[in-house]
Amino acid sequence: MSGFVEKPEPVQVPGLVHLHTGKVRELYRNDAGDLVMVASDRISAYDWVLPTEIPDKGRVLTQLSLWWFDQLADLVPNHVISAELPEGAPADWAGRALVCRSLRMVPVECVARGYLTGSGLAEYENSRTVCGLALPEGLVDGSELPAPIFTPATKAEVGEHDENVAYEEVARQVGADVAAQLRQTTLAVYHRARDVARERGIILADTKFEFGFAGDDLVLADEVLTPDSSRFWPADQWQPGRAQPSYDKQFVRDWLTSAESGWDRTSEQPPPPLPPHVVEATRAKYIEAYERLTGLAWA
Repeated sequence: MSGFVEKPEPVQVPGLVHLHTGKVRELYRNDAGDLVMVASDRISAYDWVLPTEIPDKGRVLTQLSLWWFDQLADLVPNHVISAELPEGAPADWAGRALVCRSLRMVPVECVARGYLTGSGLAEYENSRTVCGLALPEGLVDGSELPAPIFTPATKAEVGEHDENVAYEEVARQVGADVAAQLRQTTLAVYHRARDVARERGIILADTKFEFGFAGDDLVLADEVLTPDSSRFWPADQWQPGRAQPSYDKQFVRDWLTSAESGWDRTSEQPPPPLPPHVVEATRAKYIEAYERLTGLAWA
């Protein structure tokens, strides 16, 4: 079993129609037909959306995405129309709500990897490939790849895993021209973001993007280059051959698999609430990522 430990009831707002509850975001449509995306403070791990929230997490994700959209504006358009609070929305939505264009979404997670870890490492250890792409011998957890690679995945429902797929499968699903455009744009954005992060002492190991079409234009959507969608590592602690320290929910994963939590990941029981010290440490990592990347103090 997996999914929500406690699925939240969406907030009802006059003039907005609730469309979907995701792991982190609530999606609405306004009277103009635009989408309103609201980032909650929910956090997920091991395919569960946990019962404990991380204060400020949704605002960090939203504000960091907005900062990155500005850094990438010359490479690819994005879906944001406004970051103003929609009329009638609760005050708690301030800083976490975006009004966005409604797009024809591409049913593919566009993943770029510059370093070997995670599901890519697992495949490499078995076949010396990632998504069917051959890689050299001798790579280990955390190794920098000879060049960044495009390793797409299918989109999964809440509580299920995204599945890595070969480029040829993407071309079959969306057509050769669109697949080529997705690969080219994904790698261009990754190169830009990698260089920006590197200047700030952070390694962007891998990241995933979502794209949609507005007419014939490919548009960057959803969140972008956040600790939820990317692996950020402190460059001064990078050491291939082991798991790297990271700016994400690793504190949550580590606690859930510790004896202290008492949770058996292989059971059908939902995970327990997070203790305050794990919540605070996780919140601090998200804020540190925001501040190091943007150079701005978290207000």
